[in-house]
Amino acid sequence: MPSARRPYYDFATFLAQYFEGKVQKISIHAGFTCPNRDGSKGTGGCTYCNNQTFNPEYCNPHLGIRCQLEDGIGFFARKYPTMRYLAYFQAYTNTYGELEQLKAMYEEALSVDGVVGIVIGTRPDCMPDTLLDYIEELSHRTFVMVEYGIESANDDTLKRINRGHDFATAIDAIRRTHERGILVGGHLILGLPREDHDELMRQAEDIATLPLDMVKLHQLQLIRGTRMAREHEQCPEEFHLYTVDEYIDLAIDYIERLPDTMVVERFISQSPRTLLIAPDWGMKNYQFVDRLRRRMQERNTWQGKLYNSQSNRLRRSHE
Repeated sequence: MPSARRPYYDFATFLAQYFEGKVQKISIHAGFTCPNRDGSKGTGGCTYCNNQTFNPEYCNPHLGIRCQLEDGIGFFARKYPTMRYLAYFQAYTNTYGELEQLKAMYEEALSVDGVVGIVIGTRPDCMPDTLLDYIEELSHRTFVMVEYGIESANDDTLKRINRGHDFATAIDAIRRTHERGILVGGHLILGLPREDHDELMRQAEDIATLPLDMVKLHQLQLIRGTRMAREHEQCPEEFHLYTVDEYIDLAIDYIERLPDTMVVERFISQSPRTLLIAPDWGMKNYQFVDRLRRRMQERNTWQGKLYNSQSNRLRRSHE
C-alpha cells in the first residue's frame, strides 16, 4: 500500500508479500507470433510495435527457454548471488499456441534453478478457458501472473493501432482470469494518437473498475520501422509527444484515479537509442521514478486520491 515514503503501490512492495529477498524478472522470447501478424486477425502487427525494443540481447528464440533463462540469471547473479527469478514470457503473444506446447514451455521455465514463478504476457483475445484451467492449477503451486496488453480503453484507438480486439474483450479476459484467483496485470500506453488528457482520465476511471492486481503504464514512443512512425511523418498534428515533465504530471493525474490496491509496476518504457525516434528523454527508469516522487510530494498527492469506488460504479451503471 502507499505510504508517506512511497506515495504509490510499487512492484517491489508487492513482491515482498510473496518472497523474501530480491526477485528479478528474466525476459524470454519463446518464438511466438501474434494473431494480428500471422493473418488470423490481421497482418503487420500493432502499428507502434517493433519487438526488438522489448528484449535484452540474451532473448533469442533460437537459444531455447532454458538457455535464455540461464544466460539472464548469469548476468544478474554476478552482482546478486542470492537473487531469485521470475521467468517472464514477454515477446509477442505467449498464450498463442497449442495447450500441450504451452504447458511444456511454462514447465521448462519453472524447472530452471532459481526460477520461483512465471509471468505470462499475452493479448486478451488469446486466453481460452482450457488454458485458464491449467494456469489456475499452476497458480496453486507457484507464483503466476498473467499480463494483458490492454493499451487503450477506446475502441476507435484500438482499431487505429491494429490491435484486433476491442476493450470489451480485455474486460472479459481480465475478469475471467481474476475469477480463477490468478494474479492479473494490464499494460496501457499513454499518449496514443487523438487521446488527449480528458480521454486518458476517463480511461483511468475505466481501468479503476477492473479487478487488476497490477498495471504498467508506458509513454508512447515512436520506433524506427513501425507504421506509427510513418503515420507521424505524414500527420504529426495527430500526435502529442510529451516532455518528461508533462508526462510526469499526466502519470500522476492517472494514478490519482486508480485504487491504492492496484500495483503500479512501472511508468515508462525504455527503447534502444538506435531504434527510438522520439521522445528521447535521456533518462533511466530510476531517475524518472525519483523525479515523479518529488513531483508527487510537491503536489501533495498520492495514488487513489481521486478514486471513489462508489461513484465509479454508479457512473458505469448509467453508461
